[in-house]
Amino acid sequence: MVSTNDFKNGMVLDLDGQLWQITWFQHHKPGKGNTVVRSKLKHVLTGKVVDKTFNSDTKVDTATVDRRDMQYLYHDGEAFVFMDNTTYDQMALGEEIVGDAKDYLLENMEATVAIHEGNPLFIEMPASVELEVTYTEPGLQGDRSTGGTKPATLETGKQVQVPLFITTGEKIKVDTRTGEYLSRVSN
Repeated sequence: MVSTNDFKNGMVLDLDGQLWQITWFQHHKPGKGNTVVRSKLKHVLTGKVVDKTFNSDTKVDTATVDRRDMQYLYHDGEAFVFMDNTTYDQMALGEEIVGDAKDYLLENMEATVAIHEGNPLFIEMPASVELEVTYTEPGLQGDRSTGGTKPATLETGKQVQVPLFITTGEKIKVDTRTGEYLSRVSN
């Protein structure tokens, strides 16, 4: 049990037997009445996002989620295989669990796998990753950093919008939460 005053982003709640992850919360004091906690909750299994408001200082059940650092090994066509960094046990995860993280995974990359009662729930990626641009149209003379954008294909197959000055073969930093270009990576 945890109080709504102790909410943290990423915390997993057990509401009516369903697991929900807190993606955003805010304490709100209306003009009159008691303080409430507004939140956005993401269903761990389906990915559905809902808004939920709790009275301040309400007790809520939390789920025991074990977060393990794992190394991504390979994709065998059906599952993504990860290795636990402490026990060296391998775990095969389906695409429904890996989700959008597959667009940023390279072999030997570190990721955190959230596990509840022996069942993997989801993957937490770092906030940003560095990936190589495998193809993008060449820029034109006069392109500036404040100009427009163009599509670029990354080494994982993901397409992102990049500034016009980015060329094939460059490494860029990409935000794993939004899929947006962040910066060029200097060697």
